[in-house]
Amino acid sequence: QVRLVESGGGLVQGGGSLRLTCTVSGRPIDDYPLAWFRQAPGKEREFVASINWQGIETDYADSFRGRSSISKDNSKSAVFLQIDNLRPEDTSVYFCGIGPRFFPPSTTPRQYTDWGQGTQVTVSS
Repeated sequence: QVRLVESGGGLVQGGGSLRLTCTVSGRPIDDYPLAWFRQAPGKEREFVASINWQGIETDYADSFRGRSSISKDNSKSAVFLQIDNLRPEDTSVYFCGIGPRFFPPSTTPRQYTDWGQGTQVTVSS
């Protein structure tokens, strides 16, 4: 059974940076699309960034484009999200998701089959 564990969240001042890590166990990630979403209390899960199974194509939500970078390391079974210039409105729980094998990544949460428990990111003003 696949298991995803996010880490790297925390409290950071506005303008700071964080590097989130999602470690996947139970299957190699070589053939699977991966993505980061976030969800604030009372809100729907929101797309942040994705990477295709080949690790070549990436996509970002408009508010993250230019200040974020998603990458994966198959040898470590991990996907990373670097976020720079953090803003208070980025405060949320960040989740990673894994999609079906060889599928293209999606901006829709329901296209992902498994999720981690999330890591809290809090940005102070």
